[in-house]
Amino acid sequence: MRPKEPIDEAEEILRVRMPKGNETIGIVEKRLGAARMRVRCLDKKPRICRIPGALKRFLWVREGNIVLVQPWELSGDERGDIVFKYSRAQSEWLKKQGHVSQLEDMEEF
Repeated sequence: MRPKEPIDEAEEILRVRMPKGNETIGIVEKRLGAARMRVRCLDKKPRICRIPGALKRFLWVREGNIVLVQPWELSGDERGDIVFKYSRAQSEWLKKQGHVSQLEDMEEF
């Protein structure tokens, strides 16, 4: 059995998943328990987001992570689903490109 190779964080980012349709980028502000968290989104709306059942075991999200949020059809301004978590290298790329700078400037909703 081969040992796992260390992940090189400095590798070049070839593709970063960008929001499609009504999806938006957000930063996890606080974990609330039961796979729910408060997320500050780019559209300046705080949402209580959950991790859908199919992703619960595979998507580990902590405070400060940058995620992709899909708002619900009903009460979409208040709730949503976390559909993707950006890696550390992808998050740095988003910050360099200026996609996340609006979120860092907002202190309060």
